[in-house]
Amino acid sequence: MIVLWLVWTYLVASIPFGLVVTTLWGGDEDIRTTGSGNIGATNVARVHGWRLAGVVIALDVAKGFLPVLGARLLWPDAGHVLLGAVLMTAFLAHCFPVWLEFRGGKGVATGAGGLLALAPWVTMPAVAVWLAVLGVSGRSSVAALTATLSIVVFSWWVDPAVLGVVLMLALGILLTHVPNLRRLVRGEEAALIRPVRWGRQAPVLDADRVLEEGPAGQAPPVWREKIPDPLEPTIPPED
Repeated sequence: MIVLWLVWTYLVASIPFGLVVTTLWGGDEDIRTTGSGNIGATNVARVHGWRLAGVVIALDVAKGFLPVLGARLLWPDAGHVLLGAVLMTAFLAHCFPVWLEFRGGKGVATGAGGLLALAPWVTMPAVAVWLAVLGVSGRSSVAALTATLSIVVFSWWVDPAVLGVVLMLALGILLTHVPNLRRLVRGEEAALIRPVRWGRQAPVLDADRVLEEGPAGQAPPVWREKIPDPLEPTIPPED
């Protein structure tokens, strides 16, 4: 029965909701060939806006939340080993979906959904961290990696029993974000939103172009206007 549940979890969590939603309501563009080419909510937000991205986020979270919640209901005495196996199955299914020849997303929303069903008291603070860092940095990858680090700290502090599961998920998220880390080091990571500024709106100083995230060598480069980096000093406009 447990094996069947893991198989069901993998098949359901393999559903590429980013592709499904944008195909149904996003027009003729294939999300896999536009923007970064990723099927996740970040690329959906870049290409189609936050309305469709919000739907994708909710569905991707559900892919992780429902299998773990179902396992808890079916096996009330299940330990963290079983629940962690279900969570990681959902995470890996999103990253390596059988329906898309094992080319999927980065698993942040699905992993967060699984942790929400497993340990909501450590997941919700990490969601707040993600929102805060996204607002300040404007970059989804920075927010995801910071929230991942924070949830390791929260689980160690609040509920060490889930620390093993959290560490496995954190390692998986780190590995899926290796290309983002390389772009961050080179200063080429594309921003998702304009960073929040307090006091006054920061001026756009130039029109530097940043190479959009995409698989190297598979498509011509896509360029877009650079959003100012909140960590760089800004020069006030001339009077």
